[in-house]
Amino acid sequence: MFGYRVPAPDEAMLISGGRRGLGGAPFRVVTGHGKFVLPVFRKVRFLTLSMCESEVTETCVTRQGIALHVRAVIAFKVGNDHESIINAGQRFLSDQEQMSVLTGRIFAGHLRAIIGSMTVEEIVTERQKLAAEVLDTSKTEMAKIGLIVDSLQIQSIDDGDTGYIDAMSAPHKAAIQRQAQIAQAQATQVAVEAEQAAARKQAEYGRQTAIVKAEYSAEVDRAQAQAAQAGPLAQAHAQQEVLAAQTELAQRQAKLRQQQLVAEVVKPAEAEAERVRILAAAEAQRMKIQAEAAASYDRVALDRMLIDQLPQIVKEAAGGLAGANVNVLNGADGLGEIAAGLVSQGLTILDSVRQNLGGQDSDGNRSDGNRSDGNRSGGDRRGESGSSGLLQLPTGKGRKSDDGPVDVD
Repeated sequence: MFGYRVPAPDEAMLISGGRRGLGGAPFRVVTGHGKFVLPVFRKVRFLTLSMCESEVTETCVTRQGIALHVRAVIAFKVGNDHESIINAGQRFLSDQEQMSVLTGRIFAGHLRAIIGSMTVEEIVTERQKLAAEVLDTSKTEMAKIGLIVDSLQIQSIDDGDTGYIDAMSAPHKAAIQRQAQIAQAQATQVAVEAEQAAARKQAEYGRQTAIVKAEYSAEVDRAQAQAAQAGPLAQAHAQQEVLAAQTELAQRQAKLRQQQLVAEVVKPAEAEAERVRILAAAEAQRMKIQAEAAASYDRVALDRMLIDQLPQIVKEAAGGLAGANVNVLNGADGLGEIAAGLVSQGLTILDSVRQNLGGQDSDGNRSDGNRSDGNRSGGDRRGESGSSGLLQLPTGKGRKSDDGPVDVD
């Protein structure tokens, strides 16, 4: 619309002409809304409210007399209140670029004053304190010209060729370098250990891989060898089974043949031997019985014969004494004693014959031939007794004629 003006968000509209502004200012301040301005009768100007920047590079001398080159950056703007806008508008409205120049000069002076009261160590180590003191001392002056400072940053501090800051920082640099070297050595050691661990792991992995490959290869070789030996092994097993079957068959045949031999040869032979043994035992028993019976018969017969011939024996003995020259003493008693002696001799002969027969009976268990010889000898003995059936005794004819007289007590 014709005559209606609106300022930008970061501007302040100053309207001059007509009535005065706040506090007797030669213009009225409009921000944030529009205003109808009469042409020709009113004049409109705009003052920036945006952020401005000023850079300061100043050579300052410290309390120690050491010259330092300080570089700082100031961020400032026109205050948002009407008083600040009026103060700034009255000073910079026609040439707003002068705000940065004047701000730099103001801060350069305050930097020289504050750095002159500090040491290099304080300036280097306490930059924030330096910036705060500069802001505090310049705040009043900046407010008078309608400006406010948002920040002050000390960009750099340099002592030129004096080397003071370098010398001051040398111990710290050495410590830092030492720490850096230690850290580097530790890092190198860690890196070497990591590399060695990685190498060991890689070697272990290679070893395990080689072992696995070897195991796989061995397993493949075993499988191939088993496959190659499967045919011969199967044939060998088959032959072994055939041999086992043949061996078992041969053993069965041998056992059967053994049983047949036992049934055909051993059993009949044992039966025959048992039969022969039984027959031999029976024959022996029979012959024993016969021998015992014969011996018993011979004894009875001999005893009977001796008893029957005893008188004849005594008679023959007496006949043998008939031709002997015998002197009989004691009369009838002496003759009786001679007779008694003859009878006693006959009884002695009878006992001797019985004892001889008893000895022959003890040999009755000999072989049949001996028993038969015994029987024959018995017959011969009976035959030797003479045709008269008497025992032969020596007679007086066999004695010498010159025996002389026999005295009988």
